[in-house]
Amino acid sequence: MSETQWLDPSEERLWRSWLRLNSEMSTALNKQLTSDSGLSAADYAILVPLSESPDGVLQSRELREGIAWERDRLSHQVRRMEKRGLVTREDCVDDARASMVRITDAGQASIAAAAPGHVAATRQVFFDHLSDDDAATLTAICERLLANLDEMAD
Repeated sequence: MSETQWLDPSEERLWRSWLRLNSEMSTALNKQLTSDSGLSAADYAILVPLSESPDGVLQSRELREGIAWERDRLSHQVRRMEKRGLVTREDCVDDARASMVRITDAGQASIAAAAPGHVAATRQVFFDHLSDDDAATLTAICERLLANLDEMAD
């Protein structure tokens, strides 16, 4: 049995800073989104890919994989959004076992109204504090870490 390799002080500082940054940035962006548009972060996460897809529709599986959610979470959130008229569910003509999620006109209007403020807030809390080199380095680091997680999942 191998011995635990504890984080050294600089690793611990980085890890705790990363956790705090992730939490506080998510909180700030979610607060802005909800107060400015009435959409939750979960609503926004679903509406963005639907609004960007051809005809505003995606197969549930594609949507779920694109936003990295579990099936139950997506199902519950889509149900809540259906009740508010933001999306509809449809049968998939190509696969009887699958379902489709379609953005409604109300969903399109909601995402169109929410996006400018959300992008401005994202710039304010994130991008405005990074140089071009910082952004390129951080992108490379994030992509490398994500690739590692993808390999671990296979």
